Amino acid sequence: MNRTAFLILAGVYYIVTIIVIIVVLAMLNKKEKNKLKLEITELEKEKNLIISASMLSELNKVEALVNNDEMKQKYADWQERFHHIRDVDMPKLADSINEIDELFELGDFKELKGLVLKTDFEVNSLKTKADFLLEEIKEITLSEERNRETITKLKADYRGITGEYNDHLEEYEIVKVPIELQFENVDKLFTAFESAMEQNAYTEVGKIVKAIDDIISNLKVVIEETRPIVALGKNLIPKKILDIEAIVEKMTKDGYNLDYLNIKYNIEEANKKMQDIFQRLNVLNLEDSLFELKTMHDYFDSLYNDFDKEKISKRLFEDLAKNVLGKITRLEKINNQLYKKLGDIKYSYDLSDDEVAVIMELKDEISSIHNSFDKIIDVSRSHVLAYSKLAREMEVVSSKLQKTEEKLNAALRTLGSLKEDELRAREQLDEIKKILSQSKEKIRTYKLPVVPKNYYVELAEAMEAINEMIRELDKRPISIKTLNMRVDTARDLVLKVYNTINETIKTARMAETAIVYGNRYKIMNKEVEFGLIKAENLFYKGNFKNSLENAINAINIVEPGIHKRLLDEYK
Repeated sequence: MNRTAFLILAGVYYIVTIIVIIVVLAMLNKKEKNKLKLEITELEKEKNLIISASMLSELNKVEALVNNDEMKQKYADWQERFHHIRDVDMPKLADSINEIDELFELGDFKELKGLVLKTDFEVNSLKTKADFLLEEIKEITLSEERNRETITKLKADYRGITGEYNDHLEEYEIVKVPIELQFENVDKLFTAFESAMEQNAYTEVGKIVKAIDDIISNLKVVIEETRPIVALGKNLIPKKILDIEAIVEKMTKDGYNLDYLNIKYNIEEANKKMQDIFQRLNVLNLEDSLFELKTMHDYFDSLYNDFDKEKISKRLFEDLAKNVLGKITRLEKINNQLYKKLGDIKYSYDLSDDEVAVIMELKDEISSIHNSFDKIIDVSRSHVLAYSKLAREMEVVSSKLQKTEEKLNAALRTLGSLKEDELRAREQLDEIKKILSQSKEKIRTYKLPVVPKNYYVELAEAMEAINEMIRELDKRPISIKTLNMRVDTARDLVLKVYNTINETIKTARMAETAIVYGNRYKIMNKEVEFGLIKAENLFYKGNFKNSLENAINAINIVEPGIHKRLLDEYK
């Protein structure tokens, strides 16, 4: 490409780029202009909605309701605020929007954006101001309908309350005077409501409605809770208290100590609390009264469980005491007998100092537990502790005695097993010798071409282990730990010989069977013949495992799967 063509191409690219930029900027400018136009339209719409027809309508309704100085003053204030919005604020807002229109036509978008934001804020502020005025006016224009609806509901609730009261007059006798006084107050307030509505005294009406609502709400609680309060405070709880006092008196005579329950103090506190509850009930103050009475009732109910617990604890204590005493007596007897035989046991067996000392420790432990048991029995006879406490103390003693019994049984097992281990070792010696003899006989019975060398090594080791076991049995005192180790070693080595012989004979039989079976294929296949000859040579050298492998591999050439069938046949 020559220089002239390059310059022409560069110029074309430059011109196209400029055109693209101009088009993009024009599109962005148009988009921004459309956006601003929509915002201006929205502002105009919002401005026109500020003063609605409902505001004028509501003001006209108020004019018809003005019949006292208070209403006159409110009406005048609302009119003044309405005129200020309509005649002062709205024209200013209209001027701002007109200015926005002019700037839009001139294309002064930079200044236009700031003015749009400011005008939007002014529109929202003025709309809030107008809405607030409308709500204030509606508080009066809608108050009659709203208050009538509320009063109708309150009268229905009031009829329900008076009906419930009249249906159960006897149960409300305790609060008859304050309740009927409240009824009179409600009737007076209903009359005052009607009078205020006739006079259009709407500010007073709200106060009267609230007063009626408060009294009826309180009366509803009084009617709902007085009957259960009276039932609990005058009937259920006093009867429970009398019953509990009778039970406490009887159980105390029977030797139970119930001081830890603080029943007398709690009854006194309950009576004080009930007296306070009924004093407050006379002025219709029921705050937390029902909850407190239910809590008292639950507490006195729980005492029956405590009484049952004490009775169960007494039986448990007596059973434990009987069981512990019997066990202590038995353990003392066993330990004393064991202590007397300790000299003979030490001569016959190699005991450590710890194994001997445990017998003295057990004697001290049993003596200490016996002393603790005697102290608890003395306390139980004096009736200064509850049986639930005594039972826990006796359980501790029983637990300690259980651990001591386990230690004594372990000592008895250890010492008693010494003689058993010696006798068992002598029995196992005979059994080991018998197994070894059977192993020798077996290898002589099955005439192997060659006896494996490892058989003689294992046999020598087994014989030496048996001799060590015999020497240990002849010692005095005997170390049972060493003896058991000698027994285990001798048994393991003899079983090793036994298993070696079994495995060798088994493998030799399988190899011999395979060779005999494979001879039928010798004339059919040279490879089979070669493999079987090799297997026979290995067999006579005593290499039975390799002999078996060669025989099976050879037969497998002409009869695949022979290995499994030979195994099945052998089994």
